[in-house]
Amino acid sequence: MNNFKSHFKFNKQERSGIFFLLFIIIALYGVSFFVKANPFDTSPKVSVNMLAESKLDSIKKLVHQKDSKKIFPFNPNYITDYKGYTLGMSPEELDRLFAYRKQKRFVNSAESFQKVTKVSDSLLKTIAPYFKFPEWTQKNRQIPVHNNSKSQFKEKEVDKVRDLNLATIDDFKTIRGIGDKLSARIVKFRDRLGGFVINKQLNDVYGLKPDVVKRVLSNFKVVQPPKIEKININTATAKELSRLVYINYDLAKEIVAFREVNGAYGKVDELVGVKTFPVERIDRIKLYLTL
Repeated sequence: MNNFKSHFKFNKQERSGIFFLLFIIIALYGVSFFVKANPFDTSPKVSVNMLAESKLDSIKKLVHQKDSKKIFPFNPNYITDYKGYTLGMSPEELDRLFAYRKQKRFVNSAESFQKVTKVSDSLLKTIAPYFKFPEWTQKNRQIPVHNNSKSQFKEKEVDKVRDLNLATIDDFKTIRGIGDKLSARIVKFRDRLGGFVINKQLNDVYGLKPDVVKRVLSNFKVVQPPKIEKININTATAKELSRLVYINYDLAKEIVAFREVNGAYGKVDELVGVKTFPVERIDRIKLYLTL
């Protein structure tokens, strides 16, 4: 019996070993239980900065508004920085257009717009359908010919004499006696008129001498005059009459006063009876008037 009990007696070192072994077993069991109860989440955790997300949403909204914004017809000669941005033009392309316009020159077609700005073909294809140029610059250079009762179009042969309404500042500068100022003045006057109706109107450009006018008209003539919305001198107000290049507000008031005193005009030529009316220009002025 004493021998049997001796097998269960341990010295101090052995007892320490047994306790240490039990501690390890309990610890391993606890870790195993914890892992089973709380499995690792292998899905990625993404922390989102709410302020950054809000800004991103705002940018996306602006881009969407830009893409969906309706484009209305416009004259590309008067594009602003903001307009150019909304159309997708780069600052360099806009600068080329601004430099060209600073010379008091105008683009009158999609092709000339691309030549000046150097925009890409894809961008031009997108925005060109919305270009709106003055009517007198867009006259069709084709004339109808009839063949077997069917209307066809044949390209008009290019004559030596070019259309006065399509000539550019550079074109006018090729005429002896015309420099930068006069060529720009001719184009500006033509724009105010909405296009020359008759060749004789060239004489009304300030500073253009008769001999120079003659040289211009030997190279350029009015081929396609603009359509004119005439003003009725029997119903128009002084303000409406003064919109004409040839009639200032003071003269317009005299025309109305003459009508009120003498009754309605019977013919446009009766305007010569107005005291300060420029009689020498009656043939040009009456082009814009009616009864």
